[in-house]
Amino acid sequence: MGLTMREKRSVTRETARRYRKANKKGKQKILDEFNRTTEYHRKYAIHLLANWGKRKLRRVDGKLVCFLVGRPPRRKKRAVPRRYDQAVQAAIRKIWELFDYMCGKRLAVLIRMNVALLCSQPELGIQEEVQQKLLQISPATIDRILQPQRKKLQLKGRSHTRPGTLLKKQIPIRTFFDWEERQPGFFELDTVAHDGGNTYGQYCFSLDVTDVYSGWVELRALPNRAHRWVKEQVEAIRQELPFPLKGIDSDNGGEFINHQLWDWCSQQHIQFTRGRSYRKNDNCFVEQKNDLAIRRTVGYYRFDTPQEYEALQQVYRHLCPLLNFYYPSVRIIEKTREGARVKKIYDAPKPPYQRLLESPQLDEAVKAQLRKRAGQLHIVQQKRLVDQAVARLLRIYEDKCQGKLPLDSGRQPSG
Repeated sequence: MGLTMREKRSVTRETARRYRKANKKGKQKILDEFNRTTEYHRKYAIHLLANWGKRKLRRVDGKLVCFLVGRPPRRKKRAVPRRYDQAVQAAIRKIWELFDYMCGKRLAVLIRMNVALLCSQPELGIQEEVQQKLLQISPATIDRILQPQRKKLQLKGRSHTRPGTLLKKQIPIRTFFDWEERQPGFFELDTVAHDGGNTYGQYCFSLDVTDVYSGWVELRALPNRAHRWVKEQVEAIRQELPFPLKGIDSDNGGEFINHQLWDWCSQQHIQFTRGRSYRKNDNCFVEQKNDLAIRRTVGYYRFDTPQEYEALQQVYRHLCPLLNFYYPSVRIIEKTREGARVKKIYDAPKPPYQRLLESPQLDEAVKAQLRKRAGQLHIVQQKRLVDQAVARLLRIYEDKCQGKLPLDSGRQPSG
């Protein structure tokens, strides 16, 4: 690999000073060394060393032009009008803030699928000319527009997984889903703690149940991690799902590895598997939803009262339709290993609802039910319901912190 143009100019500038002061024999030695270093043609090298820094006149297109040998020409900035002006950028920011700060790839799909509904909302204030540009803007441009605001949303959590020692020999380990087995109905399970940094006493948990094939997510609040609540909520999710529940895969936490859930899965003929200990990637599909769906919605506060539990349940009742029918997500479709390097390929962002409609494994009756549910929803109204439920939850939390709740409000059922 040779020198760059900037390095060659620096070498020429320093060599030209010695070249002009040297005698004939010295110039030949300097020129030989200079040619080996820069790989210039000898005649061109002689011209550069002899004229470096001097002003020359040359006729270009019939006009005399004065230039300085060795100084690169100044590049003129192209006078290209900005395509996505302040109005477009303001609209992008409003939509981004409204729909939970999603990335450009997902936000571009959401905008294109719902641009007419978004532009009809007075609070967004999107004009007709802006609407056309929103249909054409690329995900990369969206990310560049939103880049200054992204660093404000970086938070970290803690793990509360306690190992369950029961039934580990009976429950098989599953490290991945075979690509041929990917079909709707196989879910990963996990819990998220709402302890606010204080693990003393009882506090609420969130149960996250995510379909591997489509990304369909079901969220439920738990008063604590008792076996009873987990089993009851999984059973309720099975009854409310628009498609059959065929299998569940969890980590090694005691809230999942217990006789109640194991016996229920055996009775319902549901496949039950678990991941390896201390390997979060075995449950990667549900782990990413813990942040996108739960932490970014309700934060890291401590919820430990019945009022907060009911309010958290209400948040998820409105949030799940928004995530499943409108929010696009990406899904890994291929993973290959080349030595120590793993190459992953993802499909285009789509809402889970769209992936289910495209699935050949689902019956038309199930797809008709999905279309009926989708026809009863409105993306902006659903987002308002979520925001109102979150605001109510935070008001209850603030009242608790200020001592406005009854003294016995902190008692939770033990299960």
